[in-house]
Amino acid sequence: MGKNLKEAMKMLEHSQRRTEEENGKKLVSGEIPGPLQGRYENGCAYFHEEEREGLAKICRLALHSRYEDFVVDGFNVLCNKKPVIYLSAAARPGLGQYLCNQLGLPFPCLCRVPCNTMFGSQHQMDVAFLEKLIKDDLERGKLPLLLVANAGTAAVGHTDKIGRLKELCEQYGLWLHVEGVNLATLALGYVSSSVLAATKCDSMTLTPGPWLGLPAVPAVTLYKHDDPALTLVAGLTSNKPADKLRALPLWLSLQYLGLDGIVERIKHACQLSQRLQESLKKVNHIKVLVEDELSSPVVVFRFFQELPGSDPVPTAVPAPSMAPSALGRERHSCDALNRWLGEQLKQLVPAGGLTVMDLEVEGVCIRFSPLMTAAVLGTRGEDVDQLVACIQSKLPVLTCTLQLREEFRQEVTGTAGLLYVDDPNWPGIGVVRYEHANDDKSSLKLDPEGEKIHAGLLKKLNELESDLTFKMGPEYKSMKSCIYVGMASDDVDISELVETIAVTAQEIEENSRLLENMTEVVRKGIQEAQVQLQKANEERLLEEGVLRQIPVVGSVLNWFSPVQASQKGRTFNLTAGSLESTEHTYVYKAQGTGVTPPQTPAGTRAKQRLPGQKPFKRSLRGSDALSETSSVSHVEDLEKLEHLSGPPEPDGLEPTSPEPHPGAPPPQEAERTGPFENRAQSPEEDRPQVEEPDSLR
Repeated sequence: MGKNLKEAMKMLEHSQRRTEEENGKKLVSGEIPGPLQGRYENGCAYFHEEEREGLAKICRLALHSRYEDFVVDGFNVLCNKKPVIYLSAAARPGLGQYLCNQLGLPFPCLCRVPCNTMFGSQHQMDVAFLEKLIKDDLERGKLPLLLVANAGTAAVGHTDKIGRLKELCEQYGLWLHVEGVNLATLALGYVSSSVLAATKCDSMTLTPGPWLGLPAVPAVTLYKHDDPALTLVAGLTSNKPADKLRALPLWLSLQYLGLDGIVERIKHACQLSQRLQESLKKVNHIKVLVEDELSSPVVVFRFFQELPGSDPVPTAVPAPSMAPSALGRERHSCDALNRWLGEQLKQLVPAGGLTVMDLEVEGVCIRFSPLMTAAVLGTRGEDVDQLVACIQSKLPVLTCTLQLREEFRQEVTGTAGLLYVDDPNWPGIGVVRYEHANDDKSSLKLDPEGEKIHAGLLKKLNELESDLTFKMGPEYKSMKSCIYVGMASDDVDISELVETIAVTAQEIEENSRLLENMTEVVRKGIQEAQVQLQKANEERLLEEGVLRQIPVVGSVLNWFSPVQASQKGRTFNLTAGSLESTEHTYVYKAQGTGVTPPQTPAGTRAKQRLPGQKPFKRSLRGSDALSETSSVSHVEDLEKLEHLSGPPEPDGLEPTSPEPHPGAPPPQEAERTGPFENRAQSPEEDRPQVEEPDSLR
């Protein structure tokens, strides 16, 4: 290993000496080898670990070139004529702040150029507006120093109009620096004109490590400059051996891959992106945002659905036919669904290397950049086909859920006791909260009673075995519990769903109150029983006398004259909430049943379902949905269900028989039941029958 390092050092030193002899420059290398040979002529290379470090050194070189006394006077020279660095609004985040920190410049030295808003791509730099900014800075006495253009933006992979920007920089004397993933296509035989124009720029930054799947490989900044002294001051050249060894990992990797291997990896990534882009154009409800960039290795897409009165193409200006609130809800709904779709695709197709990102205008989108991930993850054409198939399988869930969200919101808003919670990050049908009687709507503190009700409601809903998923969690920016209704893959009866939630929550609240009242009644009953038992013991002592309490005398007295005392106790009737004596139980050897509590009323709506039909499903949506034979069989099944669900309505009053004795069984049951069963069933016969209202039927 040491021998190989020495040979590599000799090769680098020999290359440097040859360059110095031919050009008289102290550069690392004089000609760019590999695929870029012949496209970026008379360029020099600077190798660095941090991707942004090369741009910072280029900015320092531009400062020394435009300010002759910068080395001597320093920042005092910049006070008279402040430099301006122009960045695109689509540049990677944090780039401007990094440059100011490295150069010691204040933030007003940065000028962010907006992208096109009316014509062309919304992620390309607005050239006309840039020219206006440059003229304004010149009038204010500032010095336009450097322009950073993109050959493939960090978000969607768009390329600026580099040819037009180069003409503008030559006109006003700016340094043009280009960076982006699309620079990798310069290694191919076919290159778009916009990317090919980057070879005429003053400098560019390349990141071959992610492009080729090579770890621990430095980035490269290519630049053109004639003064070796300024490049040395700017830090682009160095005589230290450690700085020369930075290029060794990249040089060894390029030697291992060879020219054909480099071109093949970049070409494979571009073919994957084109394959996905062509496939997504045939899929409904999928919008590809980079349709005009045929050579871009980045594909950005999102799910959308044309709702009544909406614009299928997302724009920064709201549609005049839609209210701002409706437009905002639609935007948040689509963003949540696209975020869910991206997470699902990342799990189903991990080799795709997808990224979920949030754009300012379009919203949440999904990015496929095989040039940055294919070499590491081993992405193939079959993975792209699987990705398209997964997208098509998720579309019915997305479209159905988006259609039901507004209906769910309206149903919950019109239902008493329910509150619709607008959570923009939830991709399901919606979020609902039950407002109980003691709910403090103005407070956002933790509500134990509401949490208990929602926990019981969640358990009841999950026991229904429907296709919907239910979860419980805190409301957005609140501590109160809510029920989150998941996504729907089929047509769902929203009115039945909302009514079931309201009725079930109301029943849980009533049962909770009944239990609390019963607990209080039992506590008071126990205290009363203790008082009565103590009083009974005192009465027993008075009846028996003092002599019977003496140990020996009491035994002899009880033997001569035993006391005929009955066993007395107390039993608590939960239904009536009263204490009763147990004397009747010991005498007749039977325990009374008391009054049977009434049954809990069911929901106001009991929908008849076909055999095997799951809850919240719409069985009959139209007359053409079922055939003649199937419709007849379904009607017969419904009639059977109605017959089994409850007794038919009486046509008239039946003759009443004389009321039997409370302790006697009914005549038709006397032969089949014993005496104990007769006593247990007698209270049921005494209870009056309440006619069921029509609404409950």
